[in-house]
Amino acid sequence: MAMSRRTIIAGAAGAAAATDAKAHPRRRRFDLDRLVEDLRAARPEGQSAVAAVLARAMSEPGEVRTALGEPTQVGVNEVHRSVDLTVLHVIWSPYMVLLPHDHKMWATIGIYAGREDNILWERDGVVAHATRAASVGEGEVFSLPPDAIHSVTNPLRRLTCAIHVYGGDFYAAHRSEWDPETLRERPMDFEATQQLFREANERFRRD
Repeated sequence: MAMSRRTIIAGAAGAAAATDAKAHPRRRRFDLDRLVEDLRAARPEGQSAVAAVLARAMSEPGEVRTALGEPTQVGVNEVHRSVDLTVLHVIWSPYMVLLPHDHKMWATIGIYAGREDNILWERDGVVAHATRAASVGEGEVFSLPPDAIHSVTNPLRRLTCAIHVYGGDFYAAHRSEWDPETLRERPMDFEATQQLFREANERFRRD
C-alpha cells in the first residue's frame, strides 16, 4: 500500500520525537524519600558514589526548594538514621556560626538555598589551626573526609538550607569541638549545640 506524503512526514516526526526522548529523558522531580533510597543504594560504593547522587539532586536547587517547601524554622531535622548512613535536613539562620568540630566519619553536604562558608582546621596536639576555607553555594556539593575538622557560617541575611549526609550514625559518634577563643579540644556538647539552634530559631521567628 502506498503511503501519502503526509503519513511519511508524520511517521518521521514521531520517530524523531522518540529518538529525542531517549537522548534527553525527562528529569525526575525531586523526592526526599527517593533521595534517601538512592543514597542508601550508593552507600556500599563509598563516599564518592554518595556524593554523585547528592550532586544530581542539588543540580536543580529550585526543584528541591519546591518539593521541600518554604522553611518555617531553623534546625536540624533527621531524615534517615542507620549504623552506616545519616541524612539530615539542616536550616541555618542568617549569620549563624557553628564552632570547629569533627564528625568521626565522612560527610557530604549539598546546598539548595543560600551558602555555607567552611573553615577547615587541623589538630596540633589539643589545639586546632585553620588551614583553608571553602565556600559552598546553591546547587553545590562539598565533601569532607572522616578526620576533617570544620566550622560553619551562614554569611547571608537569609536562611541557608542543606542536605547533610554522613557515612555512619551521626548521633552515636563520640565527637569533639574546639573552644572558639583558645581553640583547645574538648568533648562535643550536644546540648549546647541544640540550644544554639533553639536560640537561632527564636530570633528567626521574632524577625
